[in-house]
Amino acid sequence: MADSGALLAQSSSGLQQCVEEGKTGRGPLSQVAGSHRRPGASRRRRRFPRRLTRSGVEGPGLGSASPVLLLGHPYRDNVSYLQPALCSLRCLGLARGVAWLSPGSKAADLPQEDDFCSDYGSHDKPGTALGRTVPDKNVLFPDTFHTDHLLFYERFKAYQDYILADCKASEVKDFTAEYLEKVIEPSGWQAVWRTNVFEVLVEVVDVEYSALKAVVRLREPFLCESQDSTFTLECMQELLELKERQIPLQELWVVYDETGEFDQTALAVEHVRFFYQCIWRTWDEEEEDDFDYFVRCVEPRLRLHYDILEHRVPSGLVADYQNLLSQCEELYRKFLNVRSSISSSDLDSEVENVSMVEGLKLYEKIEHLKQKLKIIENPLLRYVFGYKKYSGFQAKGLRPMGTKITHVVSSTMMASLLQSLMRDKLCPKTCGEELEIQFHNDPLTAVNACYEGDKVIICPGHYVVDGVFCIADSVQLEGYGLPDDIVIEKQGKGDNFIDCTGANIRISSLKLVQHDAVEGILNVHQGKTTLENCVLQCETTGITVRTSAELLMQKSDLYGAKGAGVEIYPGSTCTLIDNGIHHCKEGILIKNFLDEHNDIPKITMVNNMIHNNEGYGVVLVRPAIPCDVKDASAETRKGDTHPTQSGGGTSCVGGFRQELSECVTELELYEQAEISEETEGNYEIANELGTTSAKKNQMHRKRLSELGITEADDNLMSQEVFVSIVGNQFKWNGKGSFGTFLF
Repeated sequence: MADSGALLAQSSSGLQQCVEEGKTGRGPLSQVAGSHRRPGASRRRRRFPRRLTRSGVEGPGLGSASPVLLLGHPYRDNVSYLQPALCSLRCLGLARGVAWLSPGSKAADLPQEDDFCSDYGSHDKPGTALGRTVPDKNVLFPDTFHTDHLLFYERFKAYQDYILADCKASEVKDFTAEYLEKVIEPSGWQAVWRTNVFEVLVEVVDVEYSALKAVVRLREPFLCESQDSTFTLECMQELLELKERQIPLQELWVVYDETGEFDQTALAVEHVRFFYQCIWRTWDEEEEDDFDYFVRCVEPRLRLHYDILEHRVPSGLVADYQNLLSQCEELYRKFLNVRSSISSSDLDSEVENVSMVEGLKLYEKIEHLKQKLKIIENPLLRYVFGYKKYSGFQAKGLRPMGTKITHVVSSTMMASLLQSLMRDKLCPKTCGEELEIQFHNDPLTAVNACYEGDKVIICPGHYVVDGVFCIADSVQLEGYGLPDDIVIEKQGKGDNFIDCTGANIRISSLKLVQHDAVEGILNVHQGKTTLENCVLQCETTGITVRTSAELLMQKSDLYGAKGAGVEIYPGSTCTLIDNGIHHCKEGILIKNFLDEHNDIPKITMVNNMIHNNEGYGVVLVRPAIPCDVKDASAETRKGDTHPTQSGGGTSCVGGFRQELSECVTELELYEQAEISEETEGNYEIANELGTTSAKKNQMHRKRLSELGITEADDNLMSQEVFVSIVGNQFKWNGKGSFGTFLF
């Protein structure tokens, strides 16, 4: 008890302050734990403690070597509860000693002095927890700290809580200098000065915090690595003299030190380097200062950077963003030159008038590019407006000479395989003309080389591709063998797998495998796509059939989708025959088509096995029906709620027959004496789709009557839904065969 009493006495004042600050939502610990400024709250200059030093946090009652005691809750005494706070402290090497003290803790439960530690070591147990980077060229160079692997959350908290807080863009440099002055060692550490053309070992003798530069001298013995042998000791000395021996901090990589003394220095330099390489834009200072710079620019750019690192952004969008950024930087440099020439020339000269016009044009172009960049940086707008995915997918059409080529894909071509191909595929008996053949070792390369009418034959093998199959012409992709023997596996989380816009595309006998994806495995945007005898191992959405597109899927197996196995959009045509759709979030999802701008989809489902899905086998998404339409619908079907069956296997929905005669041309149901549990979903799905179509018809009539139109337009009222639901089996779906999602 004496030891624990002394320990509590040592930290009593600091602990009391922490508790009080926790109650009021103020103070460093509450801020480190992730609190955010409320709208209308007063502006604060910095979130970190006022006495942040290179050796830790010092405050009332808390010395640099004192542990921090965090008071817990009796029902929340879990270390994971404090992970955000600990991670925030770790970003700056401040987690020297953190103890979890819950109500009712005994003296034996209190950690002893030797137990206080952190990810970056402790005062009692010196040493670094940062990794090291071994030079891959010159073995004489020392190792450097490995700091470029920081997590998103670590960088986010460092910039938000300790470096930038809610500063304006014009205050970024001052805030960064203030942060560096508190955490970076002013001298005595070595670094590798690294540029695009050379690397040289230097020693830091001073730091110019306001300029974000270090005063350096060459380290003895002289170590330099360059592509050109002209960088001698004398040349480097001369170069340093020209720079007044001041080197930007972002060009320095701190030399590894096992003691842990320079951990915070290495992290601080990394934060500065990352910020000016990946976040800062040269035009930021001229932007509006009405909003926090962190919220307006840093956070969206940081999120985009990590989304790109984790391959969660389509490669085309990444290329678009980098291209826009390069264009904007180039135009901004030109704009600065023009503005500088205007300020240095005579006010009334003709040259200045021309320069002003040129400057205005450049300014408009820059603003346009900046808006595009902001759209891509905003995660909510990124996929809505930032990237026209299919604007560049233009069909090539026929070759100038009208020839059609057969593309053969094989990683290795054996003589026996070539003989089999010649017998089965390349020399059919009915072929009366020469066949031109091209060989590829990559399916994506073969597809990109296709023109209208070409055919791609993929031989057995496991192909790993990193890109999108954009098929804009009528081509055939055919596997030579069984689907399990011809596997195409997709790398990259952000890209689609296959995008179809061609008039008549056919894909057969392939297995498509997707891992850690964001987009779906197959998107039919327009035209007709036929999928036959394929296996689709999905990750997110399976197949998407967009408006005005057509899908014919037969004898295929689809599984693993985190969303719906098949998504059917309004105005599309989807035919599913003899397929298996299983182990998805939902089996088939039919998008809302009740909106006045949406057309009714045409759906055919025959002999499919839909089983083991987490939700429903089939889900219809639609809005809640207005009361007046609901009442009219109820009146229509009053007294006729049970289906009648005919000998031909076609059943109408009682009183709906007259109402549906204009919008349902045929409603086929599986004929049997009693509807079994496995197939009862056939009637339920057909009934609901027919009912929803009738409601859409009623809503059209209501809108026309409100406009004073008493006779319906034939084209408007002739929308039909062809629903053929025959012989499908629904087994072991988590929520049942069919469900309706109302919004």
